[in-house]
Amino acid sequence: MVLISKKTDVTPFTLLENIEKNCWIHLTNPSDNEIEYVSEKTGIDENILKTALDEEETAQLDREDGNTMLVIDIPYIEEEDDWYTYNTIPFGIVYNDDYFVTVCLQETTIITDFQVERIKNFRTDVKTKFLLQLLNSTASKYLQHLRQIDRTSLRVQAKLHKSMKNKELLQLLDLEKSLVYFSTSLRANDNMLAKITRFNEVKSIEENQDYLEDVILEYKQAIEMCNIHRDILAGTMDAFASIISNNINVVMKVLTIITIVLAVPTLISGLWGMNVPVPFEGMRFAFWIILGIIAVVTLLVTLYVIFRSNRIGRGK
Repeated sequence: MVLISKKTDVTPFTLLENIEKNCWIHLTNPSDNEIEYVSEKTGIDENILKTALDEEETAQLDREDGNTMLVIDIPYIEEEDDWYTYNTIPFGIVYNDDYFVTVCLQETTIITDFQVERIKNFRTDVKTKFLLQLLNSTASKYLQHLRQIDRTSLRVQAKLHKSMKNKELLQLLDLEKSLVYFSTSLRANDNMLAKITRFNEVKSIEENQDYLEDVILEYKQAIEMCNIHRDILAGTMDAFASIISNNINVVMKVLTIITIVLAVPTLISGLWGMNVPVPFEGMRFAFWIILGIIAVVTLLVTLYVIFRSNRIGRGK
């Protein structure tokens, strides 16, 4: 899909039918024909436009033949039945003196925020400032998703306190994986921002310098928040793993006690069931005497096993 728009100091945000100078061209999962069309109109090489269409592409920056090309990682949400996970995908930005092009495989709310003008004071004819605003919006989106992950994690943990189910544990694992993806992408984006500080159009304009510093601070905050949430979630997963292991040990201890206790009457009744002369043979109340012996011995063994297991549990 190709979406063409334009906004300047004298022109409000307007959707265009055709590509013209100082417009913004956004490509969402474009076909080969759409890429060829944009390349022909803007003079930007097709291979550059296709760079962000590789899901494995990492953050990078390149300037060549008057074109500036950046690939950053942006966050997005994958919905799966009644659950959703977070991941990152490449987002391409290519611009020159006349055109500004963005490319992404998925629809993203980062673009929507500009289209509905939640982002104020952006202009498609001021390329460097527009680039910085896109980067700042991406950092804000990371922070928003990190807060959502934190709230989701707390809800899942509350469910886990009530019932230890695999479903909740798998959900926590998904959130932990999401934080790993975010952390890796944020660091890559942050490294690329350091290269932007060397742009002449950034160094020569104080406003751009100040704005870039704000963007870098946003990314630093996102990285720090991501690391904190990841450490907390990793510790939580370890704690729940220990709790589950302890619960299994308790169940196994109970089953072991039951097995030992049940072995006593089986042993005694087995001895009196042998086809040889045995004590109390021929006595009128022999059956009840043997039952009494079984009951007394079983009770004593039960008390002893419980006493010993409690001492072992206290480390004595």
